Amino acid sequence: MQSNDLIGKIVLSKAGRDIDHLYVIVRQIDNNYVLLSNGNTKIMNMPKKKKLKHLSILENIDEDIVSSIKLCDKSTDLKIKRFLKLRSIVKEG
Repeated sequence: MQSNDLIGKIVLSKAGRDIDHLYVIVRQIDNNYVLLSNGNTKIMNMPKKKKLKHLSILENIDEDIVSSIKLCDKSTDLKIKRFLKLRSIVKEG
């Protein structure tokens, strides 16, 4: 996969302390590692680094959020958080 193919995918953590947590891929470092954000505890300025083999790729998110991620927009964290909440994927908090 090319690096831009993974940006904007919703993933589920399969290993580690954050098992069963959902994130959005905001950047691919190389073929093994990606940076993740959930818009709440892991924000765009301080994303979580995780190996691809420890993630399950679930689905894409809308193009507005993907373009916001690529442009490093200030409102990206809020958009990601709202997207995950509206889909009832993340608990309120």
